[in-house]
Amino acid sequence: MRGWRSLAASLALAVLVMAGGPATGPVLAVTPDEVLSDPALESRARDLSAGLRCLVCQNQSIDDSDADLAKDLRLLVRERLVAGDTNDEVINYLVSRYGEFVLLKPRFDWATLALWGTPIVVLLAGVGFAIVTVRGRRKATTPTALSPEEEAAIADVVRARD
Repeated sequence: MRGWRSLAASLALAVLVMAGGPATGPVLAVTPDEVLSDPALESRARDLSAGLRCLVCQNQSIDDSDADLAKDLRLLVRERLVAGDTNDEVINYLVSRYGEFVLLKPRFDWATLALWGTPIVVLLAGVGFAIVTVRGRRKATTPTALSPEEEAAIADVVRARD
């Protein structure tokens, strides 16, 4: 009986860990010395840094990255917020300094039109290709009636066999 209890407890812990429960949480690279004393400003800083790309790691937000540049960017975001900048002003400042690449989710404008439009164009082209292919197969598999000459030729072959 004791073995079943420990097995059940182990399975429950494994399910909890895999589901992302209290044993696991978001791993943030923010160190305690970076955290602002004002909870509202800190919340804004976390929201902003979750959408900013680490220029070293490139596939992580600056909140998740341990790179020195990511830490500098986190501190810069907090400095701008403490100075009284709005969220848009902070983002615009960072974009003017580092380019659109610093944003994990690029803005929609003429420069990023191809980035945003390509998935839609590819999807529509795929649907169009599928429709054309299905219609072509239907036409190819539809049997056609024999011409009188073909029927006569078949009848001659059948008579010759008999």
